[in-house]
Amino acid sequence: MDPNPATLLPTEQLDSDHPAVVAFARTHAVGDDVRSRAVALYLAVRDGFRYDPYRIDLSPHGLRASTVLELGVGWCVTKGALLTAVARAAGIPARLGFADVRNHLSTERLRQKMKTDLFIWHGYVEMWLEGAWRKCTPAFNLSLCERFGLLPLDWDGRSDSLYHPYDRAGNRHMEYVHLRGTFDDLPLAQIVADFEATYPGWGTMARADFDADVARESGPGR
Repeated sequence: MDPNPATLLPTEQLDSDHPAVVAFARTHAVGDDVRSRAVALYLAVRDGFRYDPYRIDLSPHGLRASTVLELGVGWCVTKGALLTAVARAAGIPARLGFADVRNHLSTERLRQKMKTDLFIWHGYVEMWLEGAWRKCTPAFNLSLCERFGLLPLDWDGRSDSLYHPYDRAGNRHMEYVHLRGTFDDLPLAQIVADFEATYPGWGTMARADFDADVARESGPGR
């Protein structure tokens, strides 16, 4: 079954027609076929933008795909939004997927702020390749995975790439507890409402340094 035409269209949040998004897609969607171009975009978003959950901004601007290009950092929802937008800009049907997970990459500061190990609305991306939807997860950049002792998520465009249940040392890392489904546009209002209900003390952590906390907690040799 062919994908919904909406998975190629820009929206306010998935602004695939934004000049910076279009330029990024033109620069990074390289390869001899659609699949290889999709993988190239995945790697460009995964490793080109630092994962930083301390800088979550739940405003429309903060959750917009082009904002990741503006800031140079993102978290799972916004990096997923960016990958979806640049894929659409490159002519590849793409949509967002969401799940609630436990044992997400975290720090002591983040755990104290959230007061739970449940991360709701964890974002990933689906692209329509070779007649099927293929899942990929661009959130954690390679350098962060290496520092935290995690296996980086590679993607070949043929199989699904979601978080590994264990890290390099065999410790449990990720557990999917609830799949929320796929969306042709970012469900901004629902994400904001659920974050406010689940994490009432969230506020802003923009003045904290996620990379410094990661370095301190990962320790030497990790």
